[in-house]
This record gives sequence, C-alpha cells and structure tokens, in this order.
Amino acid sequence: MAASSSNRSMESRTGRTKQRYNTKGERLVAGVVPLTADKTFVMLIQSTRRKGWVLPKGGWEIDEECTEAAEREAWEEAGIMVQIDFDLGEIKDNRPPKKHSKDKERSLYRFYEVTVTGEADDWPEKEKRERKWFTFVEANELLKDRPELQLALERSTIKR
Repeated sequence: MAASSSNRSMESRTGRTKQRYNTKGERLVAGVVPLTADKTFVMLIQSTRRKGWVLPKGGWEIDEECTEAAEREAWEEAGIMVQIDFDLGEIKDNRPPKKHSKDKERSLYRFYEVTVTGEADDWPEKEKRERKWFTFVEANELLKDRPELQLALERSTIKR
C-alpha cells in the first residue's frame, strides 16, 4: 500500500533534544505492538543496536502526544501506517544499564496495540531495518531477551 500523505510529511526525528523524562529521570518511550487486522500476526523489526528483533518504539518528545510518538515510531522504524486500538499501559525497563553505554538512564515504556493499515515500500529507516510478520509463538521466542517487550506482546489481543 502507498503511504498516506500525512506519513510522507511526517519528519523523521533524530537526537534527544526534545526527549521527555519523568520525575524519576526515566526516559519516556512510546511503542507499538503492530498486529494484522485478524490479530494472527505481529510485525517485528530488526534492532539497530543489537542483533535480533524488537517492537517499534522510541522516545516520546515534548511537542507531541504519546499516541503521536507511537505512530511516528511505527512509521520511522517499520514504514507502517497504523490505527491505535488499545493502550497497553506502562512497562518498566528493568534491564541493568549497559556498562559501556553513555545511555545510563532507565526507560519507561508505554505501548499501544495497533492494527497495521498500510505498509510503505520506502520509509525513513528502511536501510537500517528489516520488518517481518511473526506468529505469537515465534515473536515471543524472538523477544525472550527483552522481557519488557514480551510483556507488551502478552498484553495484546494477538491470537495465541
């Protein structure tokens, strides 16, 4: 499907100058659990930082609503247009901070279950990421090293 004009005009954002943090210093991150209309498959994308697959997610910025951040990240990272169906709530990232990373802050995720309404042939991070549909069992296994992402998947209404 072709990208809608609203997605083509959606700017791809980089950097963290507009990043939101809560009072505990946690980085606020918006993400999506992108499902097919029949809830049979979930789309995962390849992580740029590590090997493996993840859900589309990224920083929630000060000039947008959380739902807008989630939709923007779905577009930038996966090239998908989405309809938000449910707020899956907050999920804390309990992983230990990476030893060699300057990124020592914790993240607090807010995931939304979304229905994918279109897939673009070209998108901002196409050169960096592959996207692929998986069943619940496949995705759950691929996310085993990311319990916070597994929890978002488990909270969704995907068919098990």
